[in-house]
Formats: sequence, structure tokens, C-alpha cells
Amino acid sequence: MTAGNQDVAAHQDEAAAGVEAALASLGLPFECPQPGSYLIRLEGQHKLVTMAWLLVGAHSLQVEAFFCRQPDESHAEFYRFLLERGGRMFGVHFALDPAGDVYLVGRLPLAAATTQEIDRLLGCVLSYCDDNFDQALMIGFPAAIRREWAWRVKHGESVANLRPFARLTGSRPPAAPELAARPELSGPH
Repeated sequence: MTAGNQDVAAHQDEAAAGVEAALASLGLPFECPQPGSYLIRLEGQHKLVTMAWLLVGAHSLQVEAFFCRQPDESHAEFYRFLLERGGRMFGVHFALDPAGDVYLVGRLPLAAATTQEIDRLLGCVLSYCDDNFDQALMIGFPAAIRREWAWRVKHGESVANLRPFARLTGSRPPAAPELAARPELSGPH
């Protein structure tokens, strides 16, 4: 290994230790399947769980979080909805993978990957996933939502988590469940 490569590896190791310390100080449990790769579970109210990756690279910290699969219907309206939000977003943006599934992605220089910036970045992921999830699903998946609602009603299953989509089904939404208090990450600033 050359001296330059050793310096990069040492810088990455230092950054990885900083990310672990930041996640611990923020009280965010994480998995580390390989050095420099951190999987964090973010709990929301609309998108109940968002799994976010923090990946320490040679020069940057990358964040990647799955938002939803590619839409079943109304593709142009769905992607327009996401693109219109892109101009107002901080730290992350919507992106597509080769299959057309939607992610939130962003990148920070390693020198800027402080606890405060990691908190802000993960807060942005949580906020943008949670704030846009219901509307994106209503645009891209209305038939699937109607089918799921009908199946649950037919089988006596709860439709509580489908409450935001009741207007798609012509049904009256169930009463809102009691939401447990939970610590919030910083949102976009």
C-alpha cells in the first residue's frame, strides 16, 4: 500500500469512527455489516420505517435511503411530483436506480461529517420520506391501494394504516390511532 493510499485509509477509518460516535450520541441504533457501512432505522408517521445507509467513502459520506418502488400508474405525474419537490430539498434528492425504484441520496465531504450534519442529513431523509410518502403513493399506486383496502375489509383486517388513502376508496377513514411519542431527528434547515 502506498503512502497516499495509507493516508486515505487512515482518513476513512477516522471518519468511520466519527460516524459511529455521532450515531451513538444521537441515540440511533445501527448495524455495521462491513467497516464504513452503517444501516440506520428511521421511524416515521406516514412512511413507518425508512432504512438509511451511511457509507464512508474515500472523500465523502454518502446517504442512501429507499423511498418506494417504481410506480404502477401515472408515471409522468409521479416523477413530476418528486422533481417539483427536488428544488426545495436540502442535503438529499430523489434518484432512481436502474429498476426505476426511488431513493433519497446525498453526499457530504468527510470533513463536514460532524454529529450535527449527520443529524441534519438523517433528519432530511426522515422528513422528506415521511412528508411525501402518502401523496406519492396516491399518485403512483391508487389501484393497489384500493385492492389492499378491499382485501383487508373482506378479511376483517385493520385498515388503520391506510387511513390517509380512504378518499381513494370512497370509504370513511377509521379513527386515528394513538401515536406514541418518539425522539425526532432534526429536519431540513
